[in-house]
Amino acid sequence: MGIQAPYPDLDELLASMGEGGSRLCGIDASEAGAGNISVFVGWDVELRRRFPLTEEIALPVPVPALAGRTVLATGSGRRLRQIAADPLANVGAVRVHDGGRTGTLHTHPSRLFERLTSELNSHLAVHQDQVAARDLPFHAVVHAQPPHLTYLSHLAAYRDTAAMNRRILRWEPELIVAVPGGVGVLEFMVPGSPALMEANVAGLRAFEVVLWSKHGVMARSDLSVTRAVDRIEYVETGARYEHLDLMSGGHGEGLTDDELRQVAAAFGVTDSPWVP
Repeated sequence: MGIQAPYPDLDELLASMGEGGSRLCGIDASEAGAGNISVFVGWDVELRRRFPLTEEIALPVPVPALAGRTVLATGSGRRLRQIAADPLANVGAVRVHDGGRTGTLHTHPSRLFERLTSELNSHLAVHQDQVAARDLPFHAVVHAQPPHLTYLSHLAAYRDTAAMNRRILRWEPELIVAVPGGVGVLEFMVPGSPALMEANVAGLRAFEVVLWSKHGVMARSDLSVTRAVDRIEYVETGARYEHLDLMSGGHGEGLTDDELRQVAAAFGVTDSPWVP
């Protein structure tokens, strides 16, 4: 079940982006200007008072399912930790035109970026795919660079979806409950490239978190920005335990198959491919 009316207003949406950005920085998943956040808003929001400046822009990918609606996105090079203190300087709002190929970018006079995030193509493509398929009124997408999960993707043995999930979901009972689908693993692709965009869209159809090997992750949620961030935090926690185990010689047992089955049964997890 996705977000329900009454829907949040613009200030609440910006606050949620700030909260999510702050938490990502709190787990060291967004160094300096790394990471980005976007939100599709499928209801009318008043932009003029917060974002009085406008300019017409071409969108990097066509998004006809988003036409007439708004996408909030962080600016390129902006620090996610600064969104909470000054969202108007760090976030822009795009009202998508009919046909989904162009839009009006709304910004504040205090804007500190020249353009929106360099990963805008991936953000928009995921919103387009999910909204078109499920007629969502709201959709959040978060890209971050959690260090332990990203590190594991530098090890060839972990650059496999099944292998990664077997290793990281065994460390806490909460993991299989909070992220029953686990994380999908993509091979390395150049950041911002069409190849990464296409693979990412396909990955996020099957998973709510996708790992971009040797780079970072992208997560989605149709409930809130913080829910997407929670998913990143959960899988990063599993990766941190796995890293600790590697550093200590691999002696940790983790949850056994039987214990994992008991947890899944107790919490009604019936659709996870990672429960033996």
